[in-house]
Amino acid sequence: MSAREAVAGARRLVVKIGSSSLTTVDGGLDVAKLDALVDAVAARAAGTQVVLVSSGAIAAGLRPLGLPRRPRDLATQQAAAGVGQLHLTRAYAEAFARHGRTVGQVLLTSHDVVRRQPYRNAQRTFERLLGLGVVPVVNENDTVATDEIRFGDNDRLAALVAHVISADALVLLSDVDGVYDADPRSPGATLVREVTGGADLAGVRVGKPSSLGTGGMASKLAAADLASGAGVPVLVASAADATAALAGAGVGTVFAPHGPRLSARRFWLRHMAGTRGRLHLDDGAVRAVVGRRRSLLAAGITGSDGDFESGDVVDLVDPRGEVVARGVVGFHAEELPEITGRSSDDLPPELRREVVHADDLVPVVPTIPEPAPAEVSSP
Repeated sequence: MSAREAVAGARRLVVKIGSSSLTTVDGGLDVAKLDALVDAVAARAAGTQVVLVSSGAIAAGLRPLGLPRRPRDLATQQAAAGVGQLHLTRAYAEAFARHGRTVGQVLLTSHDVVRRQPYRNAQRTFERLLGLGVVPVVNENDTVATDEIRFGDNDRLAALVAHVISADALVLLSDVDGVYDADPRSPGATLVREVTGGADLAGVRVGKPSSLGTGGMASKLAAADLASGAGVPVLVASAADATAALAGAGVGTVFAPHGPRLSARRFWLRHMAGTRGRLHLDDGAVRAVVGRRRSLLAAGITGSDGDFESGDVVDLVDPRGEVVARGVVGFHAEELPEITGRSSDDLPPELRREVVHADDLVPVVPTIPEPAPAEVSSP
């Protein structure tokens, strides 16, 4: 099955829509655009479960608050989000009601998913909403999120949600109709139809985010890499082509899965868990934990940083300081100096155990290289 066929036949689908595709030029919510998106989603085959990740809360709050442009200070952004989220959710509720569908609002910050228990709670919430036939409308909780606990952009949030719910596909919609090898406004710019690996993006130059949003093509490429690298096919397309995109027509840029579907626990470890420290490994330990997927033993550790406890997530770094894996540590930070670099035979019986067990460890390997920045932004 091709990646486009996978999108068309997905029974559980995440659709992300950007701010610029939901708002007017002066920042107000464009109900006609929102209705068109909802109509496209509702046109999916009966039984398809859809989670909608929607930007637009801050943008939707500009007009009601009399603000001429997106505010730069955090407090005003949070105030605009508080007002705009209400308008946005109400518009979705009314639009989906025309199709006999109920919506539910899910607001998240990264704080909600960096720890294992909140992550599992989010999974259960989504499962129950989908089981009840509800369309979850997800957004970052901009009213309380700070720079320290932001996802960064809703493209990344959508990629994470796709794995949280074990989605069959992810569709990223914006005002750009796919990935081009140059600025789409430039003569001769060519649409990249399919991405199967980093070579397909060689030379691709991306633009900056619009004035209404925080994303841009760079964030979509990063999100597509994140999701496709974990086994989820991704389609990047224009919101104007939403109906065709969701039907699997030949629009936009499709990213074929280029990595195994990770278990929920391993995906959480690699992409979502908050880390509390670092373990420094020698080259032999790097080969063991990354190349052979073995447990990390004390003998392969050369040092540690951080104030972590047993059960916390830590980064594993190679001799050059590069993060090569992430895992759940089985010792407190103050216990490690006593065992660092020592073989199991040299340790007391109560300390002869893995520092990070193979079942709680996942390699962190970059896949698609970052594209070059563009001097001009995409429209």
